[in-house]
Formats: sequence, C-alpha cells, structure tokens
Amino acid sequence: MGADELLLSGEEFEARLRQIGAERYHNLHRFHKRLHSGECTYPEIQAWALNRYYYQAMIPIKDATVLTRMQDAEDRRQWRKRIEDHDGLHPGDGGIERWLKLTDSLGFPRDYVQSTRGILPATRFAVEAYVEFCRTRSLLEAVASSLTELFSPTIISERVAGMLAHYDFVSSETLAYFSQRPVQAKRDSDFALDYVKKHAKTRAEQDLVCAALEFKCSVLWAQLDALWSAYVDGAIPPGAWVPGQGIGYATPPSGKVQAA
Repeated sequence: MGADELLLSGEEFEARLRQIGAERYHNLHRFHKRLHSGECTYPEIQAWALNRYYYQAMIPIKDATVLTRMQDAEDRRQWRKRIEDHDGLHPGDGGIERWLKLTDSLGFPRDYVQSTRGILPATRFAVEAYVEFCRTRSLLEAVASSLTELFSPTIISERVAGMLAHYDFVSSETLAYFSQRPVQAKRDSDFALDYVKKHAKTRAEQDLVCAALEFKCSVLWAQLDALWSAYVDGAIPPGAWVPGQGIGYATPPSGKVQAA
C-alpha cells in the first residue's frame, strides 16, 4: 500500500489531533485538578504563577523564531498577531504585562520575576526545549506544536471559575491575563489547524504533526510535574524560590487561603 493511500482525510487528521489533547493535555494533570478545586495552598499558587511567567515570557521569542521562517506574507501577518498579543503594542499592554499583574498581587517584586532566578530547573529546561524545538524542527512541526491552543479555552474557563470560587486573594483583575486568551487562542488554533491540514501532504508529515503536538503536551505536563514535586511534595531544588524566605507575600493579602 502506497504512502498516499495511508493519508488521513482532513476529518480523520483533525480527530487524531483532538484525541491527543483528550489524552495528554495538562488539564488532566493532578496539579491543575488541585488548583481548580481549591486544594492548593497559597505558596503553591505563588510557585505556579512565578514559574509559569517564564513560559509566558518566552512565547513571543518562540513565535518570532517561527515568524522568520515563514515565506508567505499572509502567514506572517497572521502569526505576528501572537507576538503582539503577548508583548502588547505599547508599554503596559499585552499578555506578559497582565501575567506580571498576577505575580504583583502575590507579592513578588517584578525584577525578581523577570530575572527568572527563582524558577525551577525543570521549568527552564522544558520551556527552552520548546523554543529550541521550534527553532530547529521543520516549520510544519513548529506550527503544529502550537495546536495545544485547540484545548486551552476549556482549561482557562475551569481555571478562572475554580480560582475565583475558592481563593479570595485572586480577582477578575488579577486573573486578567485569561480574559482575552480564549478569543486569541481560537483565532490562533484555527490558523494552525488549517495550516497543518494544508501542508501535511503525506502520512509521514501528518505523523510529524501529531508527534509535535504530543511533544508540546509533554512540555506543559513536565512543568506541572516539577511544581508538584517541589511545592506539593516539598522537594524544592537548590536555587529555586522557597516560600516564606523574604520574597513574595508570606500569607495572602486577605489572610485567608481558601473560601470557607
């Protein structure tokens, strides 16, 4: 049987990608279940926000790397919206700024957060592996790795609803990063899905797309594994942020961790 005969139809290909998300996306991770259900301690939420900053900050760098490899002007016009979303169009705007407002509310000085001195080694390794993947793999694979955005609106709605319900030290304002992401993620995932369907012309290329999505799911999963090990199990590695040691509010501004 020839390779062309093995090619998945557009519907089959998309179904396979969505199945990867159903099985591997990090909304299934026990840390997120803990976060959304109100079981996280205040330091665990601090650690999550501090470490997640590095991922957020590196996204536009990753996207700029991908942008330089696109030969089609319309593809570049669509892709650069991702950079604008995170960096903003002027100082004080954009997703990174909104994430810093969250870490501000948790008591972290901005220079400390932006220095990334306190993040976990596994956070750094996972995020930098993702950037390197997008720099060195094919453009098709780099675009495909962004397809986790197909599944992000669900996790965002769970996260915002759960955190607002259970933690009185967060508010809609401090979680403002998430307010615009569902619309942005829908736009971006529509583009990426259309792109991989159009450009994966052989079964081998379709398999590469699926493997790229699996890799990205693993990047997100590995970050949560590290958070669990360090801040739930208490095995904080040398150099990582330690709760209560002078950086970040030692207790929530409200004095309470969870709603009664």
